[in-house]
Amino acid sequence: MRLGPGLLVTAAFIGPGTITTASVAGANFGFALIWTLLFSVVATILLQSMAARLGVATGLDLASALRTTIQTPIFKALAAILVISAIGIGSAAYEAGNLTGASLGLQEILPSVSPLLWTPLIAILSAVLLYTGKHKVIEGALIVLVVLMSLVFISTLVMAAPPLGEVLKGFIPSLPDNSITTVLALIGTTIVPYNLFLHSGVLAEKHDSSKNIDKVIKETNLDTGISITLGGIITLAILSTASVAFYGTDAGKISAANMAVQLEPLLGSMAHYFFAIGLCAAGLTSAITAPLAGAYAVCGMLGWSTQMSDTRFKLVAITILVFGALVASLGLDPVAVIIFAQAANGLLLPIVTCYLVWLVNQKSVMKGYTNSLLLNLVIVPVILLIFGLSLYKLSNLIF
Repeated sequence: MRLGPGLLVTAAFIGPGTITTASVAGANFGFALIWTLLFSVVATILLQSMAARLGVATGLDLASALRTTIQTPIFKALAAILVISAIGIGSAAYEAGNLTGASLGLQEILPSVSPLLWTPLIAILSAVLLYTGKHKVIEGALIVLVVLMSLVFISTLVMAAPPLGEVLKGFIPSLPDNSITTVLALIGTTIVPYNLFLHSGVLAEKHDSSKNIDKVIKETNLDTGISITLGGIITLAILSTASVAFYGTDAGKISAANMAVQLEPLLGSMAHYFFAIGLCAAGLTSAITAPLAGAYAVCGMLGWSTQMSDTRFKLVAITILVFGALVASLGLDPVAVIIFAQAANGLLLPIVTCYLVWLVNQKSVMKGYTNSLLLNLVIVPVILLIFGLSLYKLSNLIF
């Protein structure tokens, strides 16, 4: 078995936003919210495995399946508008944060270089990788970056040496005062709607009906489980390191941008540089995968080719990248666009989740690869929580 598509999902959700969220969780609540990570990882594995099975069994990405199976014109149009808004525009909005995060990491490593150079250089590197349109090249680059992130953040965790007993206690569910927002943020930064489009799209492009589908699905499930668990371990390492360094202290505002510097008094200069390298790698991986996810969603909904080598697919991905680079380079405030993206994603996530579960239960679509009864029963509480998360996010944005 070769790891690959699952690691793209890990590369996508471990970005500057996840680093910030996990750091804030550790700094403010210690190890108490580790259970949230466990739930998020399990839920993500379940959903991503279904999206992956759709791509393997049918050769359709989620957006294309959505477009071809909704027959009512008005609902098809609404679905297209929602998906393109939430995933396409949302990916572009979050791309600014990804490029900024990677740039901040490089600034910490090489402070003598003008910070104005980093964002354009990172954007150009990402654009070259995307424009190759080659799975092996893009996957290879992302695998290297994910391995680098893993080594960096786990090494930093070893330096921090958190007490094992306290870490284990964190797996027992609890809700400290004022923690609900952070709990939902940890879940929301792991269960990401555009990853369902990304994962199904990558595997649909590799679809080969001549292969043993049962074997491919088993390999894909293993790839998904290992890859997303690795992402959970990386997030756990960040949360635990922040907990050791900052919990119970007056550390001020914690963010991905200042985490590296703030670790230095406790862990020494090596930890400072380690964390900066990890931040750079996290920003780069998300900077590459966000345009890919957006391109799969937009092209799939418009009925265009979702092959990475297709010119229109590459142009959509590059457009998303360029928008993010402009916002990051010009110092523009992306808040309004991000709020819109969050609102659209908050509405889209439960809809897409319900549609995905419905779709993978349709024998006319999935043939002999539908969900089992047990899997459907297990996924129900995940769907309920996703609805709760979306309602909470939307209410916060509105009120």
